[in-house]
Amino acid sequence: MNAAPMKRRAILLFAINRPGVLNKIFMLIRRKMYNVETVTACKTLQPGISRVVLTLREDDDAKVLQVLRQIEKMTEVISARELHSDRSFWREVAIIKFEADENLIEELKARFNFDILDRQSQALYIVQVAGTSQMIDDFTATVGRERVVETARSGFTALEK
Repeated sequence: MNAAPMKRRAILLFAINRPGVLNKIFMLIRRKMYNVETVTACKTLQPGISRVVLTLREDDDAKVLQVLRQIEKMTEVISARELHSDRSFWREVAIIKFEADENLIEELKARFNFDILDRQSQALYIVQVAGTSQMIDDFTATVGRERVVETARSGFTALEK
């Protein structure tokens, strides 16, 4: 019997942008026996400061709070907090190369919002899909696993409401 997947957690942190900071954060998380599922990082409007969103899976709130407290103790970290899915927007981007005819493309256009980046041949498309993880999964399922040539997903980024 398979156990239910653990709850996905998003941690938002702001840190000084210097070499080795992300590695130091990942090492701390690894020591707690967590696997970072996704990470997105970007510079902020404040020079020298990076905004990082990382996701991991954990059901126990106390364990997540402990990890957050330890991350915040790091001298390079300005702040860290959990983003709750009901009070923030979580999105990702996928670039998908797949085989399709005009009928499938029209079906996809009726159900999903996506951009065609390239049409490499009569039947080979590269598209960009942005939205929730479930929406990207649904898009890929509609295309069909047998038609997908390659997929690149960004990982989550999140913003509080």
